[in-house]
Amino acid sequence: MHQVIDASTLSWSTRIKGFAICFILGFVFSILGAACFALPRGIILFGIFYTLGNITALSSTMFLMGPCNQIQKMFAATRIFATIAVFAFLALTLCAAFWWHKIGLVIVFCIFQFLAMTWYSISYIPYARNAVIKFFQSCVS
Repeated sequence: MHQVIDASTLSWSTRIKGFAICFILGFVFSILGAACFALPRGIILFGIFYTLGNITALSSTMFLMGPCNQIQKMFAATRIFATIAVFAFLALTLCAAFWWHKIGLVIVFCIFQFLAMTWYSISYIPYARNAVIKFFQSCVS
Protein backbone atom coordinates (compact mmCIF):
# COMPACT_ATOMS: atom_id res chain seq x y z
CA MET A 1 0.00 0.00 0.00
CA HIS A 2 2.84 2.40 0.84
CA GLN A 3 4.20 1.96 -2.72
CA VAL A 4 0.90 3.21 -4.16
CA ILE A 5 0.89 6.30 -1.94
CA ASP A 6 4.54 7.18 -2.41
CA ALA A 7 5.78 7.91 -5.92
CA SER A 8 9.28 6.68 -5.03
CA THR A 9 8.61 3.48 -7.00
CA LEU A 10 8.66 5.54 -10.20
CA SER A 11 11.91 5.93 -12.06
CA TRP A 12 13.48 9.40 -12.22
CA SER A 13 12.72 9.53 -15.95
CA THR A 14 9.04 8.75 -15.31
CA ARG A 15 8.91 11.37 -12.56
CA ILE A 16 10.35 14.04 -14.87
CA LYS A 17 7.88 13.12 -17.61
CA GLY A 18 4.94 13.20 -15.18
CA PHE A 19 6.09 16.55 -13.80
CA ALA A 20 6.52 18.03 -17.29
CA ILE A 21 3.15 16.78 -18.54
CA CYS A 22 1.25 18.11 -15.50
CA PHE A 23 3.14 21.40 -15.47
CA ILE A 24 2.59 22.00 -19.20
CA LEU A 25 -1.06 20.96 -18.89
CA GLY A 26 -1.46 23.46 -16.04
CA PHE A 27 0.07 26.16 -18.22
CA VAL A 28 -2.24 25.22 -21.11
CA PHE A 29 -5.29 25.43 -18.83
CA SER A 30 -4.22 28.91 -17.71
CA ILE A 31 -3.70 30.05 -21.32
CA LEU A 32 -7.05 28.53 -22.29
CA GLY A 33 -8.64 30.52 -19.49
CA ALA A 34 -7.09 33.73 -20.82
CA ALA A 35 -8.42 32.90 -24.29
CA CYS A 36 -11.92 32.57 -22.84
CA PHE A 37 -12.08 36.30 -22.04
CA ALA A 38 -13.56 36.97 -25.49
CA LEU A 39 -16.49 34.62 -24.88
CA PRO A 40 -19.74 35.55 -23.15
CA ARG A 41 -19.30 34.92 -19.42
CA GLY A 42 -15.65 34.40 -20.33
CA ILE A 43 -14.39 35.73 -17.02
CA ILE A 44 -16.15 32.83 -15.30
CA LEU A 45 -14.40 30.39 -17.66
CA PHE A 46 -11.13 32.21 -17.02
CA GLY A 47 -11.51 31.67 -13.27
CA ILE A 48 -12.29 28.00 -13.75
CA PHE A 49 -9.43 27.29 -16.16
CA TYR A 50 -6.95 29.45 -14.23
CA THR A 51 -7.77 27.56 -11.03
CA LEU A 52 -7.60 24.21 -12.80
CA GLY A 53 -4.23 25.24 -14.21
CA ASN A 54 -2.91 26.11 -10.75
CA ILE A 55 -4.17 22.85 -9.26
CA THR A 56 -2.58 20.85 -12.09
CA ALA A 57 0.72 22.75 -11.85
CA LEU A 58 0.78 22.32 -8.06
CA SER A 59 0.10 18.61 -8.47
CA SER A 60 2.99 18.29 -10.91
CA THR A 61 5.54 18.61 -8.14
CA MET A 62 4.14 15.50 -6.50
CA PHE A 63 5.91 13.55 -9.24
CA LEU A 64 9.24 14.98 -8.13
CA MET A 65 8.87 14.63 -4.35
CA GLY A 66 6.17 12.01 -4.02
CA PRO A 67 2.70 12.83 -2.70
CA CYS A 68 3.41 12.09 0.96
CA ASN A 69 6.59 14.14 1.02
CA GLN A 70 4.92 17.07 -0.71
CA ILE A 71 1.96 17.07 1.66
CA GLN A 72 4.34 17.01 4.62
CA LYS A 73 6.25 19.96 3.18
CA MET A 74 3.07 21.86 2.28
CA PHE A 75 1.83 21.68 5.85
CA ALA A 76 5.20 22.37 7.51
CA ALA A 77 5.17 25.22 10.02
CA THR A 78 7.00 27.55 7.62
CA ARG A 79 4.33 27.35 4.93
CA ILE A 80 1.08 26.22 6.57
CA PHE A 81 -0.53 29.66 6.24
CA ALA A 82 0.53 29.98 2.59
CA THR A 83 -0.89 26.51 1.86
CA ILE A 84 -4.19 27.34 3.55
CA ALA A 85 -4.37 30.62 1.62
CA VAL A 86 -3.72 28.84 -1.69
CA PHE A 87 -6.46 26.28 -1.07
CA ALA A 88 -8.86 28.92 0.24
CA PHE A 89 -8.47 31.14 -2.83
CA LEU A 90 -8.68 28.15 -5.19
CA ALA A 91 -11.99 27.21 -3.55
CA LEU A 92 -13.28 30.80 -3.40
CA THR A 93 -12.52 31.33 -7.09
CA LEU A 94 -14.51 28.25 -8.02
CA CYS A 95 -17.37 29.24 -5.71
CA ALA A 96 -17.50 32.71 -7.25
CA ALA A 97 -17.56 31.17 -10.73
CA PHE A 98 -19.93 28.22 -10.25
CA TRP A 99 -22.36 29.22 -7.51
CA TRP A 100 -22.24 32.95 -6.90
CA HIS A 101 -21.73 33.96 -10.57
CA LYS A 102 -19.89 37.11 -9.45
CA ILE A 103 -17.47 38.22 -12.14
CA GLY A 104 -15.77 40.79 -9.90
CA LEU A 105 -15.12 38.18 -7.21
CA VAL A 106 -13.66 35.79 -9.78
CA ILE A 107 -11.14 38.45 -10.78
CA VAL A 108 -10.31 39.39 -7.18
CA PHE A 109 -9.92 35.76 -6.11
CA CYS A 110 -7.73 34.98 -9.14
CA ILE A 111 -5.45 37.86 -8.15
CA PHE A 112 -5.28 36.60 -4.56
CA GLN A 113 -4.79 33.07 -5.88
CA PHE A 114 -1.79 34.28 -7.87
CA LEU A 115 -0.35 36.10 -4.86
CA ALA A 116 -0.90 33.11 -2.55
CA MET A 117 0.69 30.72 -5.06
CA THR A 118 3.64 33.08 -5.43
CA TRP A 119 4.10 33.36 -1.66
CA TYR A 120 3.79 29.58 -1.33
CA SER A 121 6.28 28.97 -4.16
CA ILE A 122 8.96 31.30 -2.83
CA SER A 123 8.77 29.53 0.52
CA TYR A 124 10.88 26.80 -1.10
CA ILE A 125 13.68 29.27 -1.92
CA PRO A 126 15.91 30.00 1.09
CA TYR A 127 15.57 33.61 2.30
CA ALA A 128 13.29 34.57 -0.62
CA ARG A 129 10.41 35.58 1.64
CA ASN A 130 12.71 37.78 3.71
CA ALA A 131 14.02 39.42 0.54
CA VAL A 132 10.49 40.14 -0.70
CA ILE A 133 9.44 41.57 2.66
CA LYS A 134 12.54 43.79 2.82
CA PHE A 135 11.95 44.94 -0.76
CA PHE A 136 8.38 46.04 -0.01
CA GLN A 137 9.44 47.65 3.28
CA SER A 138 12.04 49.68 1.38
CA CYS A 139 9.38 50.73 -1.15
CA VAL A 140 7.05 51.91 1.61
CA SER A 141 9.72 53.68 3.65
